[in-house]
Amino acid sequence: MSRYLPLKLAALTLALSACVTINVYFPAAAAEKAADKIIEDVWGESQTSSGKSDKRTNAYDGAAETLLAATGAVLNLIIPTANAQADLNIATPAVRQLTQSMEARFAQLKKYYDSGAIGLTRDGLVEVRDQNLIPLPERNGARKLVSDENADRANLYREIATANGHPEWESDIRSTFAERWSSKASAGWYYQDKDGAWKQK
Repeated sequence: MSRYLPLKLAALTLALSACVTINVYFPAAAAEKAADKIIEDVWGESQTSSGKSDKRTNAYDGAAETLLAATGAVLNLIIPTANAQADLNIATPAVRQLTQSMEARFAQLKKYYDSGAIGLTRDGLVEVRDQNLIPLPERNGARKLVSDENADRANLYREIATANGHPEWESDIRSTFAERWSSKASAGWYYQDKDGAWKQK
């Protein structure tokens, strides 16, 4: 039986190194969860109800998540710190402040989303899509709202990356948010696809 010991040790070493390597990579599932929570806070739960379709179309994901959770539980017995990055920290004062600022602004931006005057860009920002849909006296105010919203969004992505000790994740966090903003947009809102073309939900 001892002749198998080197093989067992090699397998264990490989498994342990794989666990450690996993955490080096961007935690996409955790980022989606964080994005969904913040978007729900900013837009309100009723506004993001379109996210329910995700649950219907991803029945397979539930089984996969259960399997991954079970595997993770076993691995955590071996390496308790392997799952240290299971969730992204979005509870910092800066993230809360940015979220509250965006939530307050949403009441003013909503009518422009609804009319199609502004849309969600592929890089996680917002843009005036058709200024002709904004009454002339409101155009400067609408442009300022868009500018302020984009500043908060850029700061939010940077703050989440920094708060989690990985500033290099900023572009991945931005991409995740871009996809989730579009996914949770209301019917009739405009968003850009990956090629930058405007689409209407």
